[in-house]
Amino acid sequence: MWPHKRGGGDPTYRVDGHGRHWRGIRTPEGAATLALHLQPRDGEVQAEAWGPGAGWALASVPDLLGASDDWSGFDPRHPVLAEARRRHPHARLGRTGLVMEALVPAILEQKVTGQEAFAGYRMLVRRYGEPAPGPGPERDLWVQPTPEAIRQVPSWEWLRMHVDHARSRAIVTVARVADAMERLAGLPGDEVERRLGTIPGIGRWTAAEVRQRALGDPDAVSFGDYHVAKDVGWALTGTPFDDAAMEAYLEPWRPHRQRVVTLLYLAGHRRPRHGARMAPRTHLPARVTRR
Repeated sequence: MWPHKRGGGDPTYRVDGHGRHWRGIRTPEGAATLALHLQPRDGEVQAEAWGPGAGWALASVPDLLGASDDWSGFDPRHPVLAEARRRHPHARLGRTGLVMEALVPAILEQKVTGQEAFAGYRMLVRRYGEPAPGPGPERDLWVQPTPEAIRQVPSWEWLRMHVDHARSRAIVTVARVADAMERLAGLPGDEVERRLGTIPGIGRWTAAEVRQRALGDPDAVSFGDYHVAKDVGWALTGTPFDDAAMEAYLEPWRPHRQRVVTLLYLAGHRRPRHGARMAPRTHLPARVTRR
């Protein structure tokens, strides 16, 4: 489930004291609250849902937890990956089937620090989204804004949320064609990337982030990420890669290249962070006036 949580303060995702995972979801049938609870003794997952989209949310749970994911044909090839696979034999890539849910935060995360992106996402959801149905309000659980609400956000409000014009324009553009965006969930990953790439402001990295979450695509590597190539190179060769080097190195694993990245991160293989961090920008408004 971890790919679906956008930062520690994600208002659409909560984990309670009993280990139950709560999600506020905008389904094709309306808003829903979904609660998932693992029963360690028997390996079962209990699911409950509330709201107009409850039925859809419950039906999506098997795919969300990776029931349709197929690791056949994946050869670790490398001792580090073989050990990671041995330690995580039940790892699965889940899929939500919800393109806009993945696309909006991915655009917000383009070329900025995680702190800045997650803060903008929190403000967008709380200002223009809605409380999740059922027990959502008592858990401060929210649902992303509708495409209609996104289209109506004034330009100055995007700046107050620390979202520059390039990113807000891309978000509003996809909100105008939200129905077409959702239909991408039924297409192959390469075709999804091609179609998303025709939208100004959406490139290879953003498309990969959507393919990973909405489609559970095992080959969608986030080329262009600030950390991924360096981490993969450090873990597999001892030397950080750039994107070109990572792409060439991962080619033998096609069409399972994202599985390589997933296994490395599950096993905790991240290079030591000694360099300077990317600094948040200071030219956008620093305060937000709450309504």
